[in-house]
Amino acid sequence: MRVRGISLVVALLAVAGCANPSTVVPPQAASFGRPGGVVVESVLPVAARRALDRTLDRYLRERPGRAALAVYDRTTGARYSYRERTPFVLASVAKVDILLAFLLGKQGELSAYERTLTSKMIRESDNDCAHELYLTIGGQKGLTRVLRQLGVEHTWPGPGLYWGTTRSRPSDQVKVLERLTDPAGPLPASDRRYALKLMSSVEPSQAWGVSAAGGDVALKNGWLPVDAHDGLWTINSVGQLGVDGHDMLIAVLSERSPTMETGIATVERLAKLAVDGLTRSQTTFTAAQVF
Repeated sequence: MRVRGISLVVALLAVAGCANPSTVVPPQAASFGRPGGVVVESVLPVAARRALDRTLDRYLRERPGRAALAVYDRTTGARYSYRERTPFVLASVAKVDILLAFLLGKQGELSAYERTLTSKMIRESDNDCAHELYLTIGGQKGLTRVLRQLGVEHTWPGPGLYWGTTRSRPSDQVKVLERLTDPAGPLPASDRRYALKLMSSVEPSQAWGVSAAGGDVALKNGWLPVDAHDGLWTINSVGQLGVDGHDMLIAVLSERSPTMETGIATVERLAKLAVDGLTRSQTTFTAAQVF
């Protein structure tokens, strides 16, 4: 895919046999709470946050382009975000948002055809399937409505049929992952398991990104050369990680890398630095509280 301004050069046409999809209208989203016994959400201690900021600053100082990230450690309740004021084009990471909205609208068993669409969209990053599902949830207006109901306030779905130009901040994509996977979230357990099954079995060639931080991973990546950036690459990765006993949700978004490989290297290093820094600082912080 390519973007010219905020529009894709190549329209994502519906696949044969996928015309005139029925519309799934998602119900009002349930209130999103935390399960009992979970650590109260917090921010990193100031010293730990500044140290991690400096680490990421040093790395990005030598890298082309722009990048930002957000991490939520569901084990400790700690949240961290970095350089995320200006939104990024999501490219195929928007498929996770589409999946959430579609599953929320279904609230039950998917047909064999719907499972084929969602599986190919996530596992293979199939654009035609994403296009049909985007139409099914009501396109830009439908996805915007669902996201706002779920408290995802800084994501703007692509105009018309161009879901790939959806713009968002990393912390918003972490919220999408929360709503998709949390036991206290709006989806039934069967849908949560299904979503994680898809994201934990993407095509091996698409398994780069936040997986570089190690541990068990369920992810979705996005990659796109953007004409408005003179053909430079947008490279994104989001996912759930199980690392050293920590259950983490992470989103790393980047743009203006000279090659896809350069962007992947940047995203992977940022993910590893952030996860290592967060787990290390939380261990130190907890020990300091105990002793």
